[in-house]
Formats: sequence, structure tokens, C-alpha cells
Amino acid sequence: MKNSKWKIWLGLVLITANACAQKTDLEKTEATVDQQTIKDHIYYLASDDLKGRNTGSEEIQVAANYLANQLESYGAQKVPGLEGYFQPVPLRIKTPASAGSLEYSGKSFDLNEDFIVVDGNSGDFEGEIVYLNYASEADFENAEVQGKIIFAKAGDGETTDRRTILNLSREKYERARAKGAAGLVEFYSSPSIPWGQLARGFNRANISIDSFEDKGELIPHLWLKDMDNANQRFMMTRSIKRASINIEGMVNEISKDKNVVAMVEGTDPELKDEFIMFSAHYDHIGVGAPNAEGDSIYNGTRDNAIGTVTVLSAAENIAKYPMRRSALFVMFTAEEKGLLGSRYLAENPVIPNNEIVFCWNSDNGGYNDTTISTIIGLERTTASQYIKDANVAFGLTAIDDPAGEQGLFDRSDNVSFARKGIPAPTYSLGFRAFDAEIMKYYHQQSDNPNTVDYEYLEKFFKSYVYASRMIGNADETPFWVEGDKYYETGVELYGKDN
Repeated sequence: MKNSKWKIWLGLVLITANACAQKTDLEKTEATVDQQTIKDHIYYLASDDLKGRNTGSEEIQVAANYLANQLESYGAQKVPGLEGYFQPVPLRIKTPASAGSLEYSGKSFDLNEDFIVVDGNSGDFEGEIVYLNYASEADFENAEVQGKIIFAKAGDGETTDRRTILNLSREKYERARAKGAAGLVEFYSSPSIPWGQLARGFNRANISIDSFEDKGELIPHLWLKDMDNANQRFMMTRSIKRASINIEGMVNEISKDKNVVAMVEGTDPELKDEFIMFSAHYDHIGVGAPNAEGDSIYNGTRDNAIGTVTVLSAAENIAKYPMRRSALFVMFTAEEKGLLGSRYLAENPVIPNNEIVFCWNSDNGGYNDTTISTIIGLERTTASQYIKDANVAFGLTAIDDPAGEQGLFDRSDNVSFARKGIPAPTYSLGFRAFDAEIMKYYHQQSDNPNTVDYEYLEKFFKSYVYASRMIGNADETPFWVEGDKYYETGVELYGKDN
């Protein structure tokens, strides 16, 4: 009798376990995506305490730690080769000089009116002048520049293109640093860009991708206005040739910014070598001038706390119910500064780019129709039907980009991977035009967590997660539609036959 009861109990356990194991992707989606959880995450990430999550700020570090802790709590794994759940991104943040002076041979020059600071740090610098023509590689040969301030002409004597002059200027600067020079001053005489425009350009805070390997000391790098070559002639005719430079208020440092990264290994012995990447940027634009209501914090609820939490929802679901394919979850820093976080990952992948078969990006400007989801690039990949079906399942309709004039495909992090050949649409809140309703919140202080429809967001999130599961479990690997701009790049990346 006891034996019989044991068998019945065991049978019930097996039946129950089998039923759980056979949940559909739709049921698995419903099991984890919860409106209150969505709301809690958004209210935290878009709170005043995080001050708009500006790149380089202390608050964006708090946000990164929060996201990493969530991923760890779900059971998502660290990516091999990374320390914890972060990929450090070497961003150089440079704030312009607030004051400064240049003097040589008894002649003084004023900041912005006469010279601009291209690079460097605050401080006082002095040294003997050495003149190196255009400061080319050949000009540096046999020149003794250690501890001296190099003076040279900007450009190469031929080009008038500003970008080329800038590139040449950077090369000269790195040569000067490598040789131990105390500074570099270039006589700028190109008429192609008005001096006032140049000064305005260099007097903005600047963020760029740099390198962790560059440990050398920064030296002052100046452009001296010299449209008629009078300043150059004056220097050449002086018998005492020393220069002094003063820079005040300039900060030039590598930030502590990072991409937040995690993964879940797939269940299929073969398909687990293919990764679906779920991505969103978690930065916004910080604090600015107050609006009429006195609010100065750009909380960034729509752009892009919602996108970030969409990816968190996928991570929670997939960590609990792994797909056949593996999943890579990435939240980028510095999207608002020029897609810098995603550009860095695309060039420094933590998973080889040819193993990432789909980038499922989530980014938003806002919404004006709660019956739809807008997918930027919907019809550009073979995954489009899964996305459409997932939206229908939750009472929404998936539409393609209705605002082609905005160039949205090329304005979000997806394009960093599309350029590598990875199919990469962007999942966005439902909009039918970039109209006044969108602009009411887009990059505005009014974009607060209490201004969004959470009933709609629940449907939106569930359709994203459900589509993700269908793509991650499909027999066929997603790819670009033939004829797409990036189709041939994809063929080359994955070694596909045309």
C-alpha cells in the first residue's frame, strides 16, 4: 500500500514538473513581467536623487551599480574576462579653461581673443622656445625638445580642411608629449573656419573615447591666431625666446563610466553559441537651467529609463527561463554624448561580434499612441514577424518607423552594431510622428515617472520579452533582409553564402 502511494505521489510530481517545463513562451512572459516591478525600477532610475544620470557624474555610477545588482539578483552571469558586471569605458571628459594667458618675448596674448586651449590641464608652464616649422615627423628628427615649448605652424601647408588640420594637430601633440616637450603652440592662419567659431567650439565641455593605456602627462596645446603671420614673424625676430603659459579652470580626466554587462547561457548545444544582445542606454543629460516650474533635473523617464527597464525585464525572464540561444544584456553609458558606450563595445567586444546574431535595442523619445509599438527597422530583418505576433498577443500593433526624416535608426546605439553587420532594430514606445506630444517630454525637465501610462507600459514590456523569446528560440537565425544597406556587411561578418 505504501509503495502504491509513493508511486502515485511521484507520478504527480513528475506530471507537475513536466507541465512547468512545458510552459509556452507566452506563459513564461506572463510569469515574470509585472507592472509594479516595472514602475519601481522606473521611479528609481528617473528619480531626482539620480539627477538625470549624466555621463561622468556620481549619480550615473549609482545607477550602474543598481543595474548590476538587479542582474545579479536575477541570476544572470558575469561575462568571462570582465570584472563583475561592468565593462569600463575610457571616456575623457574635458572642461574648457575659464582663464589663461600666453606670453613670449615680452608680448602677451588673451584667451579666446588671441589663442584657444586645444588640450591640457590647469597650471603654469614655462620653457625655452623651439621652432619646428609644421612639426612633422621629419621636423622632429634630431630636434631637442625636452622641457621646451614647441612653436609650429598649424596644418601641413596644403590642407584647409578643419578636420584634417585637427588630425594633424593631434599627431603633433602626441609627438611633442612623447619627446618630453613642455608644451605646443601652433600658429593658426587658415581662413576656412572663422576664429570666433573655433573659439566657441573649443569652449564647450567635450567627451570622447580615449585609452586606458595613455598614462603620459598632459601638456598645454594652444592655437594662436595668426592670420597675417605677424605673431610668427615677431617670434622669429626676437633674440630672447622663452614662453610662459597659464591655464585656469580646465579639467581633463578619464571618467569612471562603464557599460553594465551580463549574460545567460543558452540551452541548445549548438544554438547557444549564438547570442541575442539586449541593449539600452541608461545615461541621460543631467541637470540644466530650471524651467518655469523651477525644475532643473532632466530625469529621462522615456529616454531612457523605460528602455533600460525593458532590458532588465528581459534579463529577469531569460535568467529564469533560458532560451535556446544565449543572451547578452548590455546597458550603455554616454549614448547622449554620441553613442560612445556602444561604439566602445562594438570596437572592444566582450563576446565576438560574429557570435552576436541579433541586437535588440530599446530606446525612446516618447509616445503618442498607446495602441502600438514603433520598431525602428522593423522590416529590415527576418525577425519582423515574431515582433508583430508578440505585439498582437498583448493587444498592440507593431509599426515601422513613421518618421524617416528624423534618421532615428542612425541616432541610437543599435547603429554601432549594424555598422558591424549585426541585425539591429530598435524597439520604441508607440509614436506615429515626432509631434508636439513627443517634444513635450523629449529632453525636457517634465519627463518624470508620474507622467507615463503604466497599463500601456506593461503591454509594451511584455511584447518585447515575448518577441525576444521567440527570436531566441527560433530554428532560423535572424538576419538582414536581402538588399538592406547592411546586408553585405552581415554576409562578411558571419561568413554567409550570398
